[in-house]
Amino acid sequence: MRSRGAAALPALALLAALTAGCAPHDGPTAGATPGTASPTPSGYAEMLKKADDAESAAAAADRDATSDADR
Repeated sequence: MRSRGAAALPALALLAALTAGCAPHDGPTAGATPGTASPTPSGYAEMLKKADDAESAAAAADRDATSDADR
């Protein structure tokens, strides 16, 4: 029979890994001067276009689904 201490080891290891993984890290933005970053991420315009295209396609599918042309 395992003791409670041995059963808690995997849970403690998971907790330690999550704590280390979620801790703040010094990255390229650490200490950066405010206002030097781009106001929008790169590729934002392309992402917006894809989202607009998807919305248009969904609207066209809705119109097609509710039309009586095929009935």
